[in-house]
Amino acid sequence: MADKQDLLVEPTEGGACELSARVRRALEDSARLKQEIARTQAPAIVETARVIHQALLRGGKLLLCGNGGSAADAQHLAAELLVRLRPHIDRAALPAIALAMDTSSLTACGNDYDFNLYYKRMVEALGRGGDVLVGISTSGNSENIVQALEAGRGRGLTTIGLLGCDGGRALAHCDHALVIPSQTTARIQEAHISIGHALMELVEDLWIAQPTQKHADASA
Repeated sequence: MADKQDLLVEPTEGGACELSARVRRALEDSARLKQEIARTQAPAIVETARVIHQALLRGGKLLLCGNGGSAADAQHLAAELLVRLRPHIDRAALPAIALAMDTSSLTACGNDYDFNLYYKRMVEALGRGGDVLVGISTSGNSENIVQALEAGRGRGLTTIGLLGCDGGRALAHCDHALVIPSQTTARIQEAHISIGHALMELVEDLWIAQPTQKHADASA
């Protein structure tokens, strides 16, 4: 077992300052990137929220998929609609499904077929015309996301990409795309979840603004 002194190494004064500077740079870079997105992509975010809202209003559902941290973002955003987004707003649950939730199907597909086919098969099984599919990829080149978006479009789903870098190969399969102009995975992910929250808030605002939905939510 390591000695306590091996585990807890006090940084030098210069080292502590350098670490603090790194933290400041990371936070400042993240803030600058989000400010750029606010300047350049706010209308596109609003339009994307309207697309999701209209699909839900017509009885469709929202499907979301990603890998790693992006899979976690997909689950996070689905929960915002399924359960509750803001504590002061109580509304009916809205249909949103994160496609990475079923570990038995996920591992079966990886074992019996190919991991890259998993989201495609889920879209083929669960997606219907009028639904919306959100594919999240920081590079835009995740093969399983590319195949899912292609399959979704082929089945009549509206496809949305939360992408990074230059959008990658996924961009060609998106009806709507929000592309983060960065090469740094962490900064892209931070922007994705901020955009995701903005989208879900707008969808919720549009939903509760519908007179029929106000009545339905009140009686639910």
